[in-house]
Amino acid sequence: MTSTRQLHDLGQSLWLDNITRELLDEGTLRRYIEELSITGLTSNPTIFDGAIGGGQAYDAGIREKARTGQSGERLFIDLALEDLRRAADLFRPAFDASHQLDGWVSMEVSPLLAGDTDGSIAAARQIHQQADRPNLFVKIPGTPEGISAIEESIAAGVPINVTLLFSREQYLAAADAYLRGIERRLAAGLDPRVGSVASLFISRWDVAVKDTVPEELRNRLGIAIGGRTYRAYRELLASPRWRALAAAGARPQRLLWASTGTKDPDASDTLYVEALAAPDTIDTLPEKTLHAFADHGVIEGPMAVDGGDAEAMLTRFAQAGVDVHALAQQLQHEGAQSFVKSWQQLLRRIQEKSAALADR
Repeated sequence: MTSTRQLHDLGQSLWLDNITRELLDEGTLRRYIEELSITGLTSNPTIFDGAIGGGQAYDAGIREKARTGQSGERLFIDLALEDLRRAADLFRPAFDASHQLDGWVSMEVSPLLAGDTDGSIAAARQIHQQADRPNLFVKIPGTPEGISAIEESIAAGVPINVTLLFSREQYLAAADAYLRGIERRLAAGLDPRVGSVASLFISRWDVAVKDTVPEELRNRLGIAIGGRTYRAYRELLASPRWRALAAAGARPQRLLWASTGTKDPDASDTLYVEALAAPDTIDTLPEKTLHAFADHGVIEGPMAVDGGDAEAMLTRFAQAGVDVHALAQQLQHEGAQSFVKSWQQLLRRIQEKSAALADR
């Protein structure tokens, strides 16, 4: 049995943290589904910027859309949704078989809307309608401004991937927004089955503290934050509030591990995947990490429901001078700014390509 299949059988979904037109055209994504138990994927502006700038696969689409007067965000969203619809169709069997818990793809609202609640709500609704696929999440960051947009979008029936979460507290705020949205739907007599995931970023924690903590603490903070958050997730799923919603037909907002590629060249390239093997969660893997885990990954057992030694480890980081609450806010802010930079670069790339391809 493959190690990826072992994770699947343990109860964790494996999603690809990438999408390119070549992955679709060359049948690579289909092979990942058939051979490596991949059941979904995520995208972000950085991924699409690399995909569009990395070759000529998108040139014909950009040229055609530019000739019809499209530009900027509108052109990009059309281009991205073409890929994501194809991917969503490949994952539709997993979506149906899992009763809508698995088999999803994701599309980001403009990162420029991170501080604009009303704009995020409108953009999420538009992307959801334009995508025309039941298994497409719209990604909204779990920033303070994004929390209201998440609740409103869920209440409106728009499936949401809450992104840029870095701590238990940020996760719980996103989960509460999801629950409020579902409760509003039930109060209005609407179907409570609106999909959502909450994406907790892992490796960026270790990058942030790598030069400030003792050697024995390196590459252990992200996993400890994951353990603390997983405990909160399991406690929420056992709570009377959630049980009442589940009895009414609601689907759980699953916890998703994001940023699980190892950044430290001296650490195991399967470090986070192995440590975060947890039932009822999702792990999004960069292609390099997916191949590494498929080749030599080892699963020793599932993550402890109570988070294992997470709190003891976090105490050691506190003693080393790490303020995880302040750092979580910093990482979320920096993550949002990074996506803005990638988004702006992506739009510049599309503008440049549109101009270069106009007369061809």
